Amino acid sequence: MGRPDPEEGQLPAPVKPPDGGWGWIVLLGCFVITGFSYAFPKAVSVYFKELMKDFHVGYSDTAWISSIMLAMLYGTGPVCSIMVNQFGCRPVMLIGGLLASAGMILASFTTNIIELYLTAGVLTGLGMALNFQPSLIMLGTYFDKRRPLANGLAAAGSPVFLSSLSPLGQVLLEKFGWRGGFLIMGGLLLNCCTCGAVMRPLDMGMKRKMGKAQDKYEAKEMLPIGGKSEEGISTTDGTKKGKKAKKKPKKGKKLLDFSIFSNRGFIIYTISKFILVLGLFVPPILLVNYAKDTGVPDTEAAFLLSIIGFIDIFARPACGMVAGLKWVRPHVAYLFSFSMLFNGLTDICSARASNYTGLVIFCVFFGISYGMVGALQFEVLMAIVGSQKFSSAIGLVLLIEAFAVLIGPPSAGRLVDALKNYEVIFYLAGSEVVLSALFLGVASYCCLNQRKKEPVPENNPSAGGGSDTEEAESDVQEAEEHSSDNHQPAHSTDNAVVVANEEANHVAEEQRGEGGGCPAGDGEVLARDGCNADQMVERDSF
Repeated sequence: MGRPDPEEGQLPAPVKPPDGGWGWIVLLGCFVITGFSYAFPKAVSVYFKELMKDFHVGYSDTAWISSIMLAMLYGTGPVCSIMVNQFGCRPVMLIGGLLASAGMILASFTTNIIELYLTAGVLTGLGMALNFQPSLIMLGTYFDKRRPLANGLAAAGSPVFLSSLSPLGQVLLEKFGWRGGFLIMGGLLLNCCTCGAVMRPLDMGMKRKMGKAQDKYEAKEMLPIGGKSEEGISTTDGTKKGKKAKKKPKKGKKLLDFSIFSNRGFIIYTISKFILVLGLFVPPILLVNYAKDTGVPDTEAAFLLSIIGFIDIFARPACGMVAGLKWVRPHVAYLFSFSMLFNGLTDICSARASNYTGLVIFCVFFGISYGMVGALQFEVLMAIVGSQKFSSAIGLVLLIEAFAVLIGPPSAGRLVDALKNYEVIFYLAGSEVVLSALFLGVASYCCLNQRKKEPVPENNPSAGGGSDTEEAESDVQEAEEHSSDNHQPAHSTDNAVVVANEEANHVAEEQRGEGGGCPAGDGEVLARDGCNADQMVERDSF
């Protein structure tokens, strides 16, 4: 009458995202991780002048610290995906927090710039990468209906932390020097471990629920239930014989799923994102020097970035709320395309700004459009590939973006040195962003029209690896075999099978009623029992 082994008898069925509850704690952790990941490489720039004096190097040499951090954040995407698929999000984030902290602590004891590259650059950058990607994956598993709002709130961590870490770094530099500042910054990065610890997998809640159900039926087993028990036993035996023929071998989990490249929506998104990153980061990098060349004082020129950050803080959550509206969410890809078009036109229109007022207006509109892009970029990717393949998709996308990051801003800097003209650079960057917006919008629209003309194929379970309900039935059979191998009494074994079958049916009903576990393949959505109408419309836009 014992409980089946939790590794073999429990059903690893996907759980419906709670859209709240513990998910808000996960959202808070993702907010902190996003803030550290995007703001930290920029915040360490306050230490560059002291590093130049101590190590007798130039500004370009110290700037490589931030560049290496960002390269590790983007370029190690596939490695993070493999580790998450193999070990889960929580262990990877705990290791990442320790690596990020250790990198800054070791950097405080370095004696040359090369050691700084290896510690603050490589080690800390790798640690932040191992935190950033799993946090987004966990956010996608905890939120479905409120996912656009959750992504917008999490993305707001970047401007909030940027406006906080930079002044904090300046204070630490004045009181403790750059070595003491690095040491304290390393201690702050240990908070990434705390954020990783709260990333509780959803399947743990499912196992607790099944354990309670098993205890309930074991308690009923002790009561005299007469002839109904014999009837239930005979019915269960018949079900057992019928389902053994349907048992399917479970597939091993892929470390990195390259099948997402067969998804046309993913290909369109990846190409547009590569073009976008070529020009997206150029204006804020060159803005301060551009303002100084037009005669703006240094303090007022630096304040322009603060304007962008302040607007960005409110733009990201607001855009997330708009994207979550019922009549907007099915067309979120077009909203993303509009935000990129808005950003690119802002760059082009600001190229001729010749006074401080014009630059302030540019910063306001750039902050709005930049916040919209930041709030929607991962929401669109989740909508295209689904939560099951998101861990592999984001790793591959970040790797491709890494090449654009290493091409775009450095090329713009060289053009400025050669042409001595910022106006051309703003035109070029804005044109790249506009091109990415037009490509995403037009390609998505053409694929949508083509797909509407195609006949809907029949549901082929073998092509998609089997539905979640079939996997649940397969695990039910494993639980039955495990119970029979342990030679448990027939009455106890059959009651355990009743529990497992009822749980499998409950999972299937939830998926049909709530829309959980909707598969996405080749960028198209099939009208299956496990998918609700909202998800069908949302995925069908690709």
